Amino acid sequence: MRDNDSATATATIAVSAPGAPVTAAPETQQSPKAPEAAGPAGSAPAGRGALLAALGVAAFSLTFPATAWALEGMGPWTVVMLRSVLATMLAGGALAAFRVRLPERRHWLGIAVVTGGVVLGFPLLTTLALQTSTTSHAAVVVGLLPLTTAAFSAVRTGARPSRTFWIASLVGAAVVIGFAVQQSGGAPGRGDLLLFASLLVCAAGYTEGGRLARHMPGWQVMGWALVLALPVTVTGAAVALSAEPLRLTAHSVGGLLWLAFGSQFLGMVAWYRGMAAIGISKASQLQLAQPLLTLLWSVLLLGERLPPAAPAAALAVLACIAVTQRTRG
Repeated sequence: MRDNDSATATATIAVSAPGAPVTAAPETQQSPKAPEAAGPAGSAPAGRGALLAALGVAAFSLTFPATAWALEGMGPWTVVMLRSVLATMLAGGALAAFRVRLPERRHWLGIAVVTGGVVLGFPLLTTLALQTSTTSHAAVVVGLLPLTTAAFSAVRTGARPSRTFWIASLVGAAVVIGFAVQQSGGAPGRGDLLLFASLLVCAAGYTEGGRLARHMPGWQVMGWALVLALPVTVTGAAVALSAEPLRLTAHSVGGLLWLAFGSQFLGMVAWYRGMAAIGISKASQLQLAQPLLTLLWSVLLLGERLPPAAPAAALAVLACIAVTQRTRG
């Protein structure tokens, strides 16, 4: 783990005779660590952390298909606000049941960034974009999120990934951009602009959430972010329901429920905990697989036609993931 990811201290150990206890030399005995320096709150070993991050990516890969389903019976503002309200009910109930204390004052600014980025900004921008873009096209554009998140992490946390890491990330991003240009005919539209804006706000939210997950469990990070947004989402839901048409179908209800409980809460919990364990930059590269998974779901769930270039792009992206996971990130 990199220096910015955890605090470590060096202590000299005095070795005693066989069978005798091993004690620290008095002159170099390590003082008790402060709570924050003791390591990530609720962190997992690296292998488990990678698995949790991968589960988060799998949950996120269903977000766009679920949004398309929800939009079949609801307006975009209704979808965004209701998904957050429902997720807050689950998160708030868990916070109350476990009698979780309020976060320290110094953490609230980071929680506000998570709220603006992943609770409000990204869902709203991508939902609006999906009114004019196909699910498969949007998935590929958002494939740039890993590189954006790694860049935010380098600026915000002082992370310094290796040159190989950046080269592999840029190659993966180039594959994604090339795929997007090929699909759009080289003429980005309003939907693309909304998607690019969503990358910035989501990367900021991911970076802050990953940093905060080193001080509190990931589910609490997301829980407090949802609670902080509640005045906005409740008001927005009330206004949207009165202004937009509502048609409850199996698809629209199922899509909304997945967005609320799968993507907005459970997926984020696994994702933030995974980032806390293996580092923000390295975890972000696992998301290079997300657009390819979303393409698969768009075919199976929405009946969209799989672009011919998808298999080649999938192999190239997975190769980039393998390289980034072998480097220090």
